[in-house]
Amino acid sequence: MESVTVGRTATDSGTAVGGKGLKANAIGYVSNLVIAIASTAPAYSLAATLGFIILVKGVGVHAPAVLIVSFIPILFVSVGYRYFNLADPDAGTTFAWVTRAFGPQIGWINGWAIFLADIIVMASLAEIASEYTFSLWNGHPSTLGLIVGCVIWIVLMTWICYRGIELSARVQQFLLTFEVLTLTAFTITALVKVYSGHPAHAIHVSGSWFNPLDMSWHSLVYAVLLGIFIYWGWDSGVAVNEESRDSRRGPGKAAVVSTFMLLAIYVAVSVAAQSFHGTGFLANHSADVLNALGKGVFGSPLDKLMIISVLTSASASTQTTILPTARTTLSMAKWKAIPSAFGTIHPRYLTPAFSTLLMGGLSIVWTIALLAFNPNQDVLGDTISALGFSVCFYYGFTGLACGFYFRHELLKSVKNFFLIGLLPFAGGVMMAYVGVESYSYYSTPGNNYSKPLIGIQTPILVGIGGLILGVVLMFASWPFFREYFSRRPGTADPRALSDPTWEPTVVGERE
Repeated sequence: MESVTVGRTATDSGTAVGGKGLKANAIGYVSNLVIAIASTAPAYSLAATLGFIILVKGVGVHAPAVLIVSFIPILFVSVGYRYFNLADPDAGTTFAWVTRAFGPQIGWINGWAIFLADIIVMASLAEIASEYTFSLWNGHPSTLGLIVGCVIWIVLMTWICYRGIELSARVQQFLLTFEVLTLTAFTITALVKVYSGHPAHAIHVSGSWFNPLDMSWHSLVYAVLLGIFIYWGWDSGVAVNEESRDSRRGPGKAAVVSTFMLLAIYVAVSVAAQSFHGTGFLANHSADVLNALGKGVFGSPLDKLMIISVLTSASASTQTTILPTARTTLSMAKWKAIPSAFGTIHPRYLTPAFSTLLMGGLSIVWTIALLAFNPNQDVLGDTISALGFSVCFYYGFTGLACGFYFRHELLKSVKNFFLIGLLPFAGGVMMAYVGVESYSYYSTPGNNYSKPLIGIQTPILVGIGGLILGVVLMFASWPFFREYFSRRPGTADPRALSDPTWEPTVVGERE
C-alpha cells in the first residue's frame, strides 16, 4: 500500500517551506542560478578536464561534440529536479525525493552518495585554490604550504556558509561574475587573434568539431565520463530551495536554465582554446590548459586574469559544495534518518550550524590526509575519477524516481509523459550506463594515476567502495532510526502540477 503526499495551505512565515528552521525567502531566482553555475566551477573544470578529454583516443578536435553529448543526460536529469522540486521543495533534494518514491532504504543511500561525492571533491577544489593563490605571485609551495593554503580556504568558505545564505549568495555573485567575464574575454580575444593574427599552430573552427558521429562509440563514451564531471554541481541551486523565494518554481527552473548556460560556456571556451593553439598544445598542457593559454591570448600581465579566474572558480565551488551537503544532512536529520545534532540551526543566522561546521572539518581532515600521505597527488587525481560513481548514482536515481513518483500523472497529457516521465527516466538510464562504463574503464590497469591499493584500482576502491560503505552504514542505522525506515513510498499529489497555491507537507506531518 502506498501513501500520497498531501498538501497544506500555510507555512510558518519565519521559516522555510520545509519547516526545518532555515531562513525563508532569503534569496531569489538569480541567486539560485548563480549558485547552480558557480558550483560546477566552470573555469576550474575546463582547466582541469578539457585537455584530458582531448587526450582520449579518437577525440582530438571533437571535444566540443563530447561536451554537447555530455550535456544531454545532465539536461534530462535537471528536468526531473525541476518537477520534483515543484512537488517537494526539500533541501535534501535527492535524499528526500528518492525516499518518497522508492522508500527509505534507497533514499538513505542516495543521501550518503551526495555527502560522499562532496567530501571527495573538496580536497581537489581546496588544492587548486591554494596552488593558484601561490601562482599569483609565481610561487611554488611546499607540501606543507599547500596544505596550509587548503585549510585557510576551507575555513574561510565554511565561515561564509555558516554566517548566512545571503552572504553566501552575494559572494557567489561576485566570484561568478568575474569568472564568466574572464572566460568571455578569453573566448573573444582568442578567436579574434586566430582569424586576424594567425598565431602558431592555430586552426580554424570546423563543423566536424561538433559532430559526435565522427568519433567511435567507445571514444565518445570514455570522453563523456569526463564530460559528466564538468557539468556536475548545478543541483546546488536546488539545495537552497527552502531559503528561496518562490521555492517550488524558482530553484527548479534555475537547474534547467543553468545547464544550458553551462553548455554555452563550455562549448565556446573549448572551441576558442583548441582553435588558438591546436589540440596538441592542449594535450601537452592537460593539467591546466587555461593557465597555459593565458599568456598567449592575453599577454603579460593580463594573463594573471586566467589564474584569478580559476582561483575564484575553485574557491566558489568550495563554498557551494559545503552549502548543499550541509542541507542534505540537515534534511536527513529532520527526517529522523541520522542523529538530530545534524539538524541544529543557528539561532541568529538560520543556517545548518552543526552540519556546516562538520562538513568543513571533515573536508580539512580528508584534504590533509590526501596531500600529506601522497604529495605527488596521484591518489588525489584518482579520487576525482572516483566521485563520478557517486554522481552517476544519485543523479541517475533522481531521474528514475521522477517518473515513478509522478506515475499517476504521466498519461494525463503528452507533456507530462515526455517531460516528467520519459526525459528524466532516460537521463537516469544514461547515468547508469555511464556508471557501468566507468567501472569497466577505471578497473583497467593503466587508466589511472596511482597504483592499486590492496589490489584494487583507486577510483574503484574510493568510488564503489564508498557506496558499499554507505549500504553498510544504512543497515547499521536502521535499528536506531526505525521511524524513518518504517516510512512507505508515496506518489505525487496531482495538485503539485495544477494548483499554483498548493504547498507540500512539512516533514514530520503525517502522510
